[in-house]
Amino acid sequence: MPDFSKQLSKYIPSAAAPIISEWINDTGCRFKVTRSRASKLGDYRSPFKNEPHQITINHDLNPYSFLITTVHEFAHLKTWQMYKNKVKPHGLEWKNNFKSLMESFIKLNLFPQDINIALVKYMNNPAASSCTDLNLYKVLKSYDTTEIETVTIDTIEINSYFTIKNGRVFQKLERLRKRYKCMEVKTQRIYLFHPIAEVKPIELESNS
Repeated sequence: MPDFSKQLSKYIPSAAAPIISEWINDTGCRFKVTRSRASKLGDYRSPFKNEPHQITINHDLNPYSFLITTVHEFAHLKTWQMYKNKVKPHGLEWKNNFKSLMESFIKLNLFPQDINIALVKYMNNPAASSCTDLNLYKVLKSYDTTEIETVTIDTIEINSYFTIKNGRVFQKLERLRKRYKCMEVKTQRIYLFHPIAEVKPIELESNS
């Protein structure tokens, strides 16, 4: 079986790489590092027709965020293997799998102390995204290498406008449970954004 440890070590702590490589091989998963997406850090797709499991992770996450997001998506894969689509995406079954998979890395002492404390607290009741735990998000964010000040979507006003990294322009609408409903100005299509998706606020001239 191929060893992906060397490639994975570019994105996650090197001690974690052999474990993730083993998971990829054991599950036959197509694991892809992808462009940055404002609406999500990672994604899992269940097998379809002749396609295998697929996990994609944003390329620009710091090593600790990358690893936690990877474990999050593998917990989806494991949950699908056990229950298919018969359980909620982030229900008790997923929570238990996430905790179980995460334990391996906590025992290896891979994380700095502040992340470890926030992560253990988060694991008491893991949510749909590490981003939704403000404490864990802020601690992880402190390890980013970028010096650019970031603005998150939950800090801007309802009905205000913003752009994301690829230049697309949106208007922030109401909050739906744990995400914000946003309309792309050009296409009028609706998208859902995590509360701490990074955005750049802008002013649009009124047509009136």
